[in-house]
Amino acid sequence: MSKNLVIVESPAKAKTIEGYLGKDFTVKSSYGHVRDLAKKGLAIDVENNFKPDYSVSPDKKALVTELKKLVKGAETVWLATDEDREGEAISWHLYETLGLDKKETKRITFNEITKTAILKAIESPREINKELVDAQQARRILDRLVGFELSPVLWKKVKPSLSAGRVQSVAVRLIVEREREIQNFTPETFYRLSGFFQKDADTIKADLAHNLGTDKEVEAFLDSCKAAEFEITDVVKKPGTKSPTAPFTTSTLQQEASLKLGFSVSRTMSVAQRLYEAGKITYMRTDSVNFSDDAINAAEKEIKSAYGSEYSNPKRYKNKNSGAQEAHEAIRPTSFAAHSVNMGSDETRLYDLIWKRSIASQMTNAKLERTTIKIGAEGVADIFQAKGEVIKFDGFLKVYLESNLDEDEEDGTVDGLLPAVNVGDKVNANVITATQRFTRAAPRYVEASLVKKLEELGIGRPSTYAPTISTIQKRGYVEKIEHEGKERKYDVYTLEGSELSKELKTEITGRDKNKLTPTDIGIVVTDFLVEHFGRILDYNFTAKVEEQFDEIAKGLQEWTQMIKEFYDPFHTNVEDTLEHSDRASGERHLGEDPKTGEKVIVRIGRFGPMVQIGDTEGEEKPRFASLRANQSITTITFEEAMDLFKLPRTLGEYEGKVVKANVGRFGPYIQHDGKFVSLKEDDPMEVQLDRAIELIQLKREEDAKKLIKTFEEDETMQLLNGRWGAYLKIGKNNFKLPKDVEPESLTYEQCIEISENQPKKTTRKTAAKKKAPAKKTTAKKKTTAKKK
Repeated sequence: MSKNLVIVESPAKAKTIEGYLGKDFTVKSSYGHVRDLAKKGLAIDVENNFKPDYSVSPDKKALVTELKKLVKGAETVWLATDEDREGEAISWHLYETLGLDKKETKRITFNEITKTAILKAIESPREINKELVDAQQARRILDRLVGFELSPVLWKKVKPSLSAGRVQSVAVRLIVEREREIQNFTPETFYRLSGFFQKDADTIKADLAHNLGTDKEVEAFLDSCKAAEFEITDVVKKPGTKSPTAPFTTSTLQQEASLKLGFSVSRTMSVAQRLYEAGKITYMRTDSVNFSDDAINAAEKEIKSAYGSEYSNPKRYKNKNSGAQEAHEAIRPTSFAAHSVNMGSDETRLYDLIWKRSIASQMTNAKLERTTIKIGAEGVADIFQAKGEVIKFDGFLKVYLESNLDEDEEDGTVDGLLPAVNVGDKVNANVITATQRFTRAAPRYVEASLVKKLEELGIGRPSTYAPTISTIQKRGYVEKIEHEGKERKYDVYTLEGSELSKELKTEITGRDKNKLTPTDIGIVVTDFLVEHFGRILDYNFTAKVEEQFDEIAKGLQEWTQMIKEFYDPFHTNVEDTLEHSDRASGERHLGEDPKTGEKVIVRIGRFGPMVQIGDTEGEEKPRFASLRANQSITTITFEEAMDLFKLPRTLGEYEGKVVKANVGRFGPYIQHDGKFVSLKEDDPMEVQLDRAIELIQLKREEDAKKLIKTFEEDETMQLLNGRWGAYLKIGKNNFKLPKDVEPESLTYEQCIEISENQPKKTTRKTAAKKKAPAKKTTAKKKTTAKKK
């Protein structure tokens, strides 16, 4: 056995490090946390200063046993997990779980997985930083308390199986509020004017300096242009510079990878993790924009070698966020000499982005010449302006140009070279157009812009952005859907010579793809939480909690006191809400049914958004219809709601059996002879019999390809090919087949035996869900008893 045992948190990291250390070192992975708060119950003793109940994860027990054996045979244990709070906590949990001796345990960290960095870390070990551990522990315990106490409130007051989270619920609130801004936005109209002016062989496109508000103003202005003699009234040339942006932090990498590569936030972090573990980049969870002295010198050397000394401009960047959690280094390549990596497509593309941004940050400013040409005429009330930009020295632009999340497509800026003109030169107005435009609501968030907003508000930290955005989508509070948009009419005036014409055109507005949109349940839950737990959902309060975590990490605040100050008023709030609040369903009254006079409402039901005609307390049973995938209880109209009750539609008969179109819990479908065919592209309100028959036949062909064998003894018994291989189906029940069995050779009796001897299903999650409310009640009773 080796004298030294090094424990890291990932196998890829272990493999890379093992190559740098000699035979006296054994490197093992803990595969993340080896223990966490127990899954059963709250796992926090509220009455005993919030003492956590940690337990080793069931899937880690064998690993812990193996590590304990290795510890016994080692002289020194090196805990080499990541350098942030989460990494520090993993090391502490390993220390506690493995029963390590303080004298024989050393904690090491490194910002990059290179031989130099690893050997340097070995030379300067330290002890576990308990303050960093406490900060991570405080976040974990606070989030468990909020989730454990809030979720049952939602089960009782909104809908079963819902959950809430301290940061996730605030992120959903941002998306809900943005959606409401869009829905309530009333566009205002204005006109943007552009002129195409001829100077000898050159055409200059110039925009009117100010937009016009009404069609009368447009007509009056264009009338004044009919006989006008336009000339160059001013030419301004100004030198300018464009500076490179700071190197990547976690959030800016996520934003840029989204804009340039189309990566989701979680995909970016997954790819960055692989690059880090392969020793290609520095640690990818950081708030810092700083480079080490070695990195600055290495970048300078590479820039001079690859581009020339005139492109080099070594510099340090300062953090805007004074409370940056991981204030070590920005994300950069471990070797600037490596312009690319030989890995997968995603890794290659992301590395290319990181390399370019890092190198560009140490390069000179780009030198520009900005030209503005002004064109006017006597009797014309405003001037036209043409703007151009010419690069005189490319500097950092030789390598990289940052994208802009807030880019406005219609900013009127023209890039490129303008023709040489002088003040007083006459120009002819070929065409002047006035196009009606409309003010726009703030756009829906994409993942990158949501990360940017969370960072601006001080909510979350580098390690939390990706899991937060993934969680709110998994929970069904937010989804990425395609908004088709609506048709809108707009006017275009055209002045050509002295002829003025007006044309009515159409465009699609509000079209969106892959933007974060709240679901109906996300909106109802957010409204309920804002009403009853306004403090928890408050942006400033959430940011203040993050600051308190930072203070704990610096040793300026005691973690249990911070939790107590949060928990006591929160728990009282939970009890009051459970006792005094009404159920929330997002109910909206649309009108009355013209046939019966009963009220028509939309609301959240047990199985999701639905329309209801009639009262549950009335003599007649109410009628219900599920909303379709593209409908929302916040925007559906009375007419659209009533259309849902036209289903099921009888389309006719096929093979002597009725064919119907309908919508169910899983979307629209065709029903025939007890079988169902999903409608993926067709509208159930419009699909006709011939199309339905075509879909029925296609489904039969697909089913025939799946069919392996049937049995005379039982027509409901089938052997089928599925997504995960062959399986047995009897009636509506599916059964796994044993390994190494040829499905075609199975007899009826063997199939019966297989169905009766299935492996037991694990029902741990289900059991935990069922037990949770009972546990909550117990915890509540204990706390109440304490107060008395």
